[in-house]
Amino acid sequence: MVNDGSKDQTLQKMIERFKMVPLKDKVFQKRNGIETKPIKAVYKSDIYPQLLLVDKANGGKSDALNAGINLSKYPYFASIDGDTVLEPDSFLKIMKPIIENTEQEILAAGGNVLIANGSTIVHGQMKEMRLSRNPWVIMQTIEYMRAFLMGRIGLSKNNLLLIISGAFGVFKTARVIQAGGYKLGTIGEDMELVVRLHRMNIENKWGAKIEYVADPVCYTEAPEEINILRNQRVRWHRGLFESLWTHRKMALNPKYGRIGLIAIPYFLFVELFGPIIEMIGYLVVLIGWILGEVNIQYSLALLLFMVMYGSFLSMGSVLLEEWRLGKHKRVSELNRLFFFALSEAFWYRPIMTYWRVKALMSAIMGKKQSWGEMKRKGVSS
Repeated sequence: MVNDGSKDQTLQKMIERFKMVPLKDKVFQKRNGIETKPIKAVYKSDIYPQLLLVDKANGGKSDALNAGINLSKYPYFASIDGDTVLEPDSFLKIMKPIIENTEQEILAAGGNVLIANGSTIVHGQMKEMRLSRNPWVIMQTIEYMRAFLMGRIGLSKNNLLLIISGAFGVFKTARVIQAGGYKLGTIGEDMELVVRLHRMNIENKWGAKIEYVADPVCYTEAPEEINILRNQRVRWHRGLFESLWTHRKMALNPKYGRIGLIAIPYFLFVELFGPIIEMIGYLVVLIGWILGEVNIQYSLALLLFMVMYGSFLSMGSVLLEEWRLGKHKRVSELNRLFFFALSEAFWYRPIMTYWRVKALMSAIMGKKQSWGEMKRKGVSS
């Protein structure tokens, strides 16, 4: 556990709850040599001997993760957000491809992330998964299903995965240390590290892989307020820009194989610049409609096709995820997911497009971007 200079009672509550005592006779050493902000103290639990608590000066999420890596002593470490809720067998499942693949080195593995809002979680365990009634959360639920089930499985199969969620991922300790740990000063530290590992893998000819494992499930709390969701999506898109800009020499570079010729261009032209093309499309249709230059019948047919295609992908993801995991037991919840999947193109997607375009313009103009406020109601009791 890393306390990154928090101003609340995190440190004191940890010390009291787990009976933490400072390691007075043991000087903290940067065992793995990654530079971090000053370490104030390292505590050890009297009741859970393997539990360590690092109290350090505030340095941001990347710096806190690096401080944790410095204390790690096993071949692999897991990066887990403080609000992530794991299933009991998540660690076993995420380590399965690492243990089974004896012929090829696995640099990292990412797990499946589901949204916990509306569910019942007791003592850190999912007791009953329920779908939230908040429209913003429902749309995020559909997004997560589509991105993790369809997008990341396909990319992972061809070793093209550039993102492992910060909520739950496992990394090979030695390789991350060799890469210098998480990069400071970026808000997309999880993606940047994965891209850097791909780059080093190719340059050093490690012959390793980065995988997404669909079986290990974790749950995270999604934003329920529009301003918090906006901050998150702006931050995500800004992080995408920073990661691609940092490793821009890889783009369309044959030296980096499929990563340079397929993965990087995909994230560059589709994920990063795609919202600009989409926004231009909205504006062209609107201006054309005002000037009377739009064929209404053709436009409506095209809109219907777009809605059907997008809804097919979304509803297919929902059905496959439900068939595979069986998390939503109520038919009413599936009906709600289908309804919102049909409505996505009319309200949710244009809003996301606007936020992403705004984030990209801000990044290009060099404006600073902080993490912003992330209110959490708390999903565990």
